[in-house]
Amino acid sequence: MSQQNVPADRRVHVIPGLESSVEMVIDRWGVTHIYASCSHDAFFAQGFNAARDRLWQIDLWRRRGLGLLSEVFGPQFVERDRAARLFLFRGDMRQEWLAYGSDTKRIASAFVAGVNAYVDLVCASPDLLPPEFRRHGYLPSRWQPDDVARIRSHGLFQNVREEVARARTIRDYGVAVEELRKVREPFVPLAVPEGLDLDAIPDDVLDVYELATTYPDFDDPAHVPSSEAVLMEGSNNWVLGGEVTSTGRPIVANDPHRALSLPSLRYLVHLNTPSFSVIGGGEPALPGISIGHNGSMAFGMTLFSVDQEDLYIYELDPEDPTRYRYLDGWERMRVERCRIPVRGGGDVEVELVFTRHGPVIRTTETHAFVVRAAWLEPGMAPYLGSVDYMRATDVETFSAAMNRWGAPAENQIYADVLGNIAWKAAGLTPRRPNWDGTLPVPGDGRYEWDGFYDADELPGIDNPAVGWFASANEMNLPPDHPAEKTVTHDWYAPARKQRIDAAISNGLVRSVTDAARLQSDVTSLPAQRILRVLERLTDGEATRGLVMLRGWDGVLDATSAAAALFEVWHRRHLRPAVLAAALRRLLPAADVDDAVARLLPDESLLADSRVLLSLVEQPGDRLGPDPAATLRQVMTSSLEAAYAHCESLLGDDASTWRWGDLHVSVLRHPLGLTDEHTGEVVKVGPVPRGGSGDTVCDTAYDAAFVQTGGSTFRVVIDVGDWDGSLALNYPGQSGDPRSTHFDDLVDAWAHGQYFPLLYSRFAVEAEAEAVLELRPPG
Repeated sequence: MSQQNVPADRRVHVIPGLESSVEMVIDRWGVTHIYASCSHDAFFAQGFNAARDRLWQIDLWRRRGLGLLSEVFGPQFVERDRAARLFLFRGDMRQEWLAYGSDTKRIASAFVAGVNAYVDLVCASPDLLPPEFRRHGYLPSRWQPDDVARIRSHGLFQNVREEVARARTIRDYGVAVEELRKVREPFVPLAVPEGLDLDAIPDDVLDVYELATTYPDFDDPAHVPSSEAVLMEGSNNWVLGGEVTSTGRPIVANDPHRALSLPSLRYLVHLNTPSFSVIGGGEPALPGISIGHNGSMAFGMTLFSVDQEDLYIYELDPEDPTRYRYLDGWERMRVERCRIPVRGGGDVEVELVFTRHGPVIRTTETHAFVVRAAWLEPGMAPYLGSVDYMRATDVETFSAAMNRWGAPAENQIYADVLGNIAWKAAGLTPRRPNWDGTLPVPGDGRYEWDGFYDADELPGIDNPAVGWFASANEMNLPPDHPAEKTVTHDWYAPARKQRIDAAISNGLVRSVTDAARLQSDVTSLPAQRILRVLERLTDGEATRGLVMLRGWDGVLDATSAAAALFEVWHRRHLRPAVLAAALRRLLPAADVDDAVARLLPDESLLADSRVLLSLVEQPGDRLGPDPAATLRQVMTSSLEAAYAHCESLLGDDASTWRWGDLHVSVLRHPLGLTDEHTGEVVKVGPVPRGGSGDTVCDTAYDAAFVQTGGSTFRVVIDVGDWDGSLALNYPGQSGDPRSTHFDDLVDAWAHGQYFPLLYSRFAVEAEAEAVLELRPPG
């Protein structure tokens, strides 16, 4: 770093394990730019830096994944630890490491060594210890390289929850009611697989799976999230070729949608060596960058909804319940015993039971239930494959790296300095020769995977003729694609993608600034469609709800009164009312309310917008012999009920209503940590929010209108003019409440204001606020 740009805050640490000195320049937005002389030192420094900013978070990531929560939080976490251990990778580690790329083991080893170096530093300097450890009286653990690959339970998974929800609905109400719960694309008629006994499936069949794959509730450790209430997570991305941008350079935009958390899920960092220089976001507990650029090409991802899971149901041997039927005989389950260390008590011995298909998650007197998961195969640690593709330099090397990509399944986009753009769907995709994965199946050998699709068999496109490509988790398999019947039938609603397509195709997204504006777009296409139906059915009427919504443009701005009324109506009143009207045609009156509660366990999150839109736009005979009259009555009465509901929530004066007064983001520390000075629980917010789960700016919310998911991390990359790229990371880069970067990006996120994602050394130095130098001993 040049002398005139040396920040006042410069510290030096002597750290064993480095080959030479590393300089870490921290810019004023909290992004660390690592300058190392070799790959080993760069990834070592990445691990050290991740621990410096996110030590408690990544220590918890490791403990949760390995099943070691009880060791520090007590016996109430034993069942969660047991569940996590069921879903660890148990295969050959040599095969596992080679599945990601030739040097992934060395990279993971360097990263872990860096984490451990910071752990050693903290243990020797207690003033550096984050407050969570001090408050709960334990120290961070040292890592092993295998931890990075063996932990599998932190990813995005498809679709065992849907299989079970579908099976329960069909079991209790029939196929016709299931059609009102979820749209399947491409549509396939539902048929219960031969040999499947729906009555054998207990309602709590996925409890162990949920304990293994969801974040712990420290307020109520025994709480098991309902499978129907787990947040749906997705993303937006698009890549624009130079022919449709104002500069002639490509643009890559990506905003992943995940559960909101404190600290943020993702972390921005910049790795520089003589052989590569890559910047962007990844998960702090993993080496590498999954979304960003390397000075030659830019890359981003959204979820491609490959069905990588199946629930297998076994008949147990009545004479020996440790055996299950397979083909014409009985096979014995494999049992592992392990000891879980427990704080404040002795170790607890637990049993882990497996069949040929995977871990046993539930047994009854007559049946056993197993999750077969592609993500337990070699090379499937979530996002670890990014260490390979992030160093690609052209389309060929990028495509070669994507051939090895396993989990989660993604729509990967690409753009390079030569002007090439591309999309590639990637992810380990099972072949199901005689069923489609929509329902559980017997585990007796009749329903077996026939290997996996080759990566080249999944769709992709190079340099599309229209000059751009976008994805938003919608069904994007080309017509008659060979894999369409088994990739999945559970795709996300297309509203976000349709809004993105319209903006780009109409020439509204030609610059980095335009792309950032689109990421913040809160126009609801479902709202506009519902309003058109409402206007047609109530032409000339002027009730107070109709007056407020008439002429409204469907923009869910945080300051809008009409947006507040619409969302309260849409989520809390219209959807259940229309669904109940349809169910009355199918079920006895006494069952309708229970069915509505089952199909809409939380109206704000899981109800498929396509179902409601279909019922109001094309009801056919599903709403009775006079569907227009039924629909008019349901819509007007539910709108009036929603108006009264808004009065109870926001006051009698409708002119003061604001959607952002109801719809907020509030992040609370998961441990209920209190501020050392004020004694108040550490939290961020409330922050007023616009949008909903139907808008490009995805702000999905819970029953209290508090945002639960969406894009907390965003990038817009100017390919070729790298310093012109933009980023956001809510609430801040650091996970330490004592840091200025813990919540310094809140206001920017709330107003859609980005900071520059600086790349050149000159630009980084101009905005540097601190420098850390890591030196080897001697």
